[in-house]
Amino acid sequence: MKASTGDRLVVHGRIVGQHDHVVEIIEVLGTNGTPPYRIRAEDGHEAIMSPGPDSVVQHKTAADVHPTR
Repeated sequence: MKASTGDRLVVHGRIVGQHDHVVEIIEVLGTNGTPPYRIRAEDGHEAIMSPGPDSVVQHKTAADVHPTR
C-alpha cells in the first residue's frame, strides 16, 4: 500500500450494517509512501494509523486539487 499526503483512506466496515470510514492522509510517516500514516477524520480527530487489508487508498486527482467552478 502506497499513499501521498492528501489521499483518502477508506476503511471498509467489518460487520453487516457498518459504514465505511473515510479519512484524509495528512502525513506519510513510512518510506516511499508506505504506512504508518497520520490521518484526519471529518470531525477533526487526528491519529497515526497502519491500515489493514480491509483498507483502500483513494489517490487524489487533479480535479481534487483544482475543482472546476
